[in-house]
Amino acid sequence: MSTKIEFHMIQSFPPANLNRDDTNMPKDCEFGGVRRARISSQCIKRSIRLHPDFKKYTGVPPADRSRRLIDPIQKSLIEAGKKPEEALEAASAFIAELLGGVEKQKDDEQYPRSKVLFYASKEEISAMVQALLDNWDNKDYKGLVKDYIKQFSDRTSAPDIALFGRMLADKPNLSMEASCQVAHAISTHRVNMEMDFFTAVDDLQQTEDAGAGMMGITGFNAATFYRYAAIDWGQLLENLNGDRELAQKTVCGFLSAMGKAIPTGKQNAFAAQTPPSLILVIIREDEQAWSLVNAFEKPVTARGDKSILHQSAAALDNHWHELDMIYGDPNCPVKSFMLALPEIEGELTYLKDAKVASLFALEEAICGALPQEA
Repeated sequence: MSTKIEFHMIQSFPPANLNRDDTNMPKDCEFGGVRRARISSQCIKRSIRLHPDFKKYTGVPPADRSRRLIDPIQKSLIEAGKKPEEALEAASAFIAELLGGVEKQKDDEQYPRSKVLFYASKEEISAMVQALLDNWDNKDYKGLVKDYIKQFSDRTSAPDIALFGRMLADKPNLSMEASCQVAHAISTHRVNMEMDFFTAVDDLQQTEDAGAGMMGITGFNAATFYRYAAIDWGQLLENLNGDRELAQKTVCGFLSAMGKAIPTGKQNAFAAQTPPSLILVIIREDEQAWSLVNAFEKPVTARGDKSILHQSAAALDNHWHELDMIYGDPNCPVKSFMLALPEIEGELTYLKDAKVASLFALEEAICGALPQEA
């Protein structure tokens, strides 16, 4: 049975607009009959894979998800001594064959785009360039693409592609099943969306001129979020072609980046840079995966001297215990590791023995607990 690695976090943010919808308001949803603040999984995944810790731990640069792959291919061909016009023609022809065509852009854009986004590792882009160089006089781009697909079918050297997968409908052999599932983060409590009316002063405005230089409205909210993600260890190993060392680094890089990465939306205006108050990691070998979000189906409220953060930690702890009592498999005990701020440790009853002292200690514990095989 494949091992699952679950990540649960409680994280509070002050007034912020970390992830906007099409009206520039913070994303939200309804859960448990009330409105909740929400941060989309796409936003969370991007902030994780681009966080410096992810590259630092894995030792591999993040892959490029783009319609502009012709650009780096052409530049590499030019660096190898090819003429710019010929390099552009070769790069465009290869990408057109791979991704079902390219589209000409506006006059001020130098490079055509592919019709679809494609997620490619630095190794794959280098392989595309080398294939074109090795077969410069051979215009059989269909054959080159076929060889490329054979080389990279069902494997990748990019940890972020191995985690989050990719899909290419026209070339299913290049599609890859994601080994990581990331939930939308939602607030543990009811949230009302708020509006900030702001003005800006024109520093060179004449004293006799009244009024602001500009004014506007932006939405925001403040919330305590529950965040959840799960990694299938076996699928991760398969995607990385059995490279256990890289898979282990990927898990630790994911944990560190998930704990530190914060979406960048409106940060210059709100500076909502607050780390998680609780991080719980569960390693289980019983083929189950439990989101603990239903701990907050009944919205949490502050009571007495217990804040929403305190009550959220207590609700998660209790819900975890209830699920473990009912669905836990005594023949497949789980390994649990928990990092929590001292101010909320007193709210934990069932998870308190899983405590570790620091994020670094948590990463060390997780790496040591991963199985030797899938």
